[in-house]
Amino acid sequence: MASEATTLGLELNWQKTKVQALGSREDVPSTITVLGQEVAVVEKFVYLGSLVHSSTQSSPDVSCRNAITRAAMQNLDKQIWRSRITIPTKLKLYNTCILPIFLYVSECWAVTKRDVLKIDALDQESNGTITCRMTR
Repeated sequence: MASEATTLGLELNWQKTKVQALGSREDVPSTITVLGQEVAVVEKFVYLGSLVHSSTQSSPDVSCRNAITRAAMQNLDKQIWRSRITIPTKLKLYNTCILPIFLYVSECWAVTKRDVLKIDALDQESNGTITCRMTR
């Protein structure tokens, strides 16, 4: 593995290299040795902005995306949602700027009924925030 990378002018960064055991984590060591290097075994990690969990479920990533999206909505509360911008424009901003934050990598999610309820609640709450702020 390291020699193939070297022939291409690449070098492995062993400090950033991690291994993830999927499914049950019983009897899994905290580190393993790969090519003479100690590599940590992790339960979760972020890859390209998506939370990958050893449980192989999407719920941790749905919850993480939910929190990031709520923070983005709160950051724009005074500037956008409480402004005099029209509701159709606010909805366009929401669909263009906020919704993609939540839906990033969602095509890979295997959602449960509970996840669907979380997704629906976030969308209902966000759209409610947009319309309620306009009437104040």
